[in-house]
Amino acid sequence: MVESPDGEVRVGVLRPPGRRRALRRPWRRAAGLPGTVGVTLLGAVLPGSGFLWTGRRLLGVLVLVPALAVAGFSAWYAGRDLRAALDLVLDPARLKVAVWVIVVALSAWAVTVYLTYRQVRPVDRPRWTTWVGHLFVLALVVVVGTPFVVAAQYARVQADLVETVFTDNETSTVPTDVTEKDPWGGRDRVNVLLLGGDGGAGREGVRTDTLILASIDTATGKTVMFSLPRNMMYAQFPEDSPLHDLYPTGFTGYGDPASYMLNAVYREIPLLHPGVLGRSTNEGADAVKLAVGGSLGIDVDYYLLVNLAGFQEVVDAIGGITVNVNTRVAINGNTDAGIPPTGWIEPGPDQHLDGFHALWFARGRYGSDDYERMDRQRCAVAAIIDAADPLTLVRRYTELAAAGKEVVYSDVPQRLLPAFAELALRMKDAKVRSVVFKTSEQFFSGDPDYDYLRDTVATALDPVRRPGRRGDPSRPRSTKDSCAYDPVVPTVS
Repeated sequence: MVESPDGEVRVGVLRPPGRRRALRRPWRRAAGLPGTVGVTLLGAVLPGSGFLWTGRRLLGVLVLVPALAVAGFSAWYAGRDLRAALDLVLDPARLKVAVWVIVVALSAWAVTVYLTYRQVRPVDRPRWTTWVGHLFVLALVVVVGTPFVVAAQYARVQADLVETVFTDNETSTVPTDVTEKDPWGGRDRVNVLLLGGDGGAGREGVRTDTLILASIDTATGKTVMFSLPRNMMYAQFPEDSPLHDLYPTGFTGYGDPASYMLNAVYREIPLLHPGVLGRSTNEGADAVKLAVGGSLGIDVDYYLLVNLAGFQEVVDAIGGITVNVNTRVAINGNTDAGIPPTGWIEPGPDQHLDGFHALWFARGRYGSDDYERMDRQRCAVAAIIDAADPLTLVRRYTELAAAGKEVVYSDVPQRLLPAFAELALRMKDAKVRSVVFKTSEQFFSGDPDYDYLRDTVATALDPVRRPGRRGDPSRPRSTKDSCAYDPVVPTVS
């Protein structure tokens, strides 16, 4: 019995607010836990649909329409074509935006899922179902949200990697006539100098003991790689370079002859002639690009330096590499100084090496020559490619990116990265030829015939000039696979 404000007495049954809501939506009582789970899952798959199910049409539309719009735009943006995807993953600004979009969208989705569950769960329910329901929502958010959290983390790491390696990397020898629309400046080939050194860019004491020039056909991806010995003397500089005025007969000078080998150009030129090449964040890279280009008679467009001191971190990041070891490889040691090794990598097939042993497998020179080491380096690179399968890259990407920041240096402009990524995909399916300048009747690293080098390079790059006759140094030959297991048996006398 209730008295109204106007004094009229009414008789009725009072019900609590929750009870009244339950009577207006009696299905909530009948649905039980299975129904709650089903509608919550529907709301997770199509955010807002759970609200529509409960009769909250306006709220459901306000959630569902933006969710579909974001999902549709994201799928369209990333799936338009390969170039669009590359633009995204190689642009730090877009990656940072993507991180925030993922975080905000994931947070909004998680709140929507929880509110959907709150809307559809029965009003009259045992206490244990409340705990089970909350645990279910938490598990659903964790399972579905974890991949997106990982994606956001990878996007952040990728943005940091691109900014570290490809930002503030100005050199005075990069092409100036390139754009995003014409990344090669009308050239048929792009020439990239691959360097392996024992230190980081800009540090004193760096020697580039590995020097390989990759000349890539920009249309087909066909590549010719020219390997130069580290101890090549009297490197030539282009006639229009200030270094040619300083070294008209080639890179040389007084003192230790080792200071005037090709592998010393990176270190010595910035120390002897700072600022001679103009504005640059890496004068050593500029100098060695000019030295290689002048010696081979072609322009070197860009460089990529891999710090061998950080090579160990990369191998550890991918879980090690597997190689065939055909001869004992020394750890430490110096043949010239008479310093014995501190250990050995013993011969054997399919040996799994961690970063430390892989580094010495690639760089060990005690009791062997530079050309044997070059073969091992090629095998180590091939082993890294084999080990870096997609699953490994996904699982260990964070560690790889962190190691890459300390290992790789380059002057490739950031805006050209998508074009280089597309070119790399063409290279993967194209033919790769190698020209290695070893000691022969035509070539001696202590006193090179540079006319011979330039003619060899021109012949290798020009199919019209390349006769393909026997004895042609640029003609690919069938050679023994140095990466196969074929142990060297010591001769007993």
